[in-house]
Amino acid sequence: MYAFKFELGQIAVIAESGEKGKVVARAEYLECPPSYLMRYQQATGSAVEIWWTEAALRAPEKPSLA
Repeated sequence: MYAFKFELGQIAVIAESGEKGKVVARAEYLECPPSYLMRYQQATGSAVEIWWTEAALRAPEKPSLA
């Protein structure tokens, strides 16, 4: 069984845009990479839910202690 990179309810970042959202669902397939349904607010202000592949997402950066 595959170990998902993101947990349900976790905040993830869309790597290309930097937009942050909550993982509200995830899907596992036999011949495709895992996908995650993200709920977030686009830069335009619109609220959306869109499926993203695991490769398109990253964990949020932790604040540096300066």
